[in-house]
Amino acid sequence: MREILTKGFDQLGIPADEKQLSQLIRYAELLVDWNTKINLTAICDPKGIAEKHFLDSATALLTGYVKGKVIDVGTGAGFPGFVLKIMKPEIELTLLDSLQKRINFLKTVGEDILVDAEYIHSRAEDGGRMYREKYDTVVSRAVANMTVLAELCLPFLKVGGYFLALKGPLADEELSDAKKAIHILGGEVTDVFSAKIPETDLNHKIIIVKKVRHTPQQYPRKPGIATKNPIGSCYNLKKKPTN
Repeated sequence: MREILTKGFDQLGIPADEKQLSQLIRYAELLVDWNTKINLTAICDPKGIAEKHFLDSATALLTGYVKGKVIDVGTGAGFPGFVLKIMKPEIELTLLDSLQKRINFLKTVGEDILVDAEYIHSRAEDGGRMYREKYDTVVSRAVANMTVLAELCLPFLKVGGYFLALKGPLADEELSDAKKAIHILGGEVTDVFSAKIPETDLNHKIIIVKKVRHTPQQYPRKPGIATKNPIGSCYNLKKKPTN
């Protein structure tokens, strides 16, 4: 794994010292161990973890927008948040997840590899109200489609901050459907960053959204509504007859 990471970070142009590499390798060991107890990831081999979790997560650093107070919404096993903190220690990281067992795992990792972070056990909808517009950067990876994700993530973001959505090959299609929701929520798409993962045929994309206005107070809605009734769908309903 050390060789894969060293070569991969070199290709990405991201500096990686021995301490950071050792932290990532220990992180991988804990991930594999805990994955036998709770479902954290389907990728358990060292090569897969290095490429599809660690290097993929690190590509967010290439956007230049990972700075200040950063929250990873729906972090799961800690991707991309923990990787970003390891590679850029100066950020203030918060990891938010709805499952207490995953939060317990994340705390164990943080304590073991000596990474300082805040851990929040909460649904994103509830967190978006409790920690409204507190963060400079919001990141999220493989959580939901872009329309739903915008409602879950943009409320956390300060005006002037950036939301980075790490996406796969369907990013452009998702973004096309999500533009109305992003606008309503106070965001403006500034770029779709292409992220080639070293030594793989994976070419992921990062949708970059700037927060240009305050998110209306009615968002985020109660848990589950964003998925059942995405923003945009409710704006296309035909008016009921008035008779």
